[in-house]
Amino acid sequence: MAGKVVPHFHNTNGVDAIKIGAKEFMCIGARPPQDHPHVFLDMGADDNIICPYCSTLYHFDAALASAESNPADCAWAPDAA
Repeated sequence: MAGKVVPHFHNTNGVDAIKIGAKEFMCIGARPPQDHPHVFLDMGADDNIICPYCSTLYHFDAALASAESNPADCAWAPDAA
């Protein structure tokens, strides 16, 4: 069983870059039903990463909580199963 929730982010509005409070997360591209395969991304020691599917640039921002983003509407919570 998973011990933590992996935050999900999207770029439905097509912004140039998204600041997020997590270094390990899922990019879904756009909100469903226009989403791409939900891909797990890990920044490792870096502070940014580009999604290989949608080319969204994500920047780590330590001032944000792990599930927060800037712009704020780029954070997405999947429906509970």
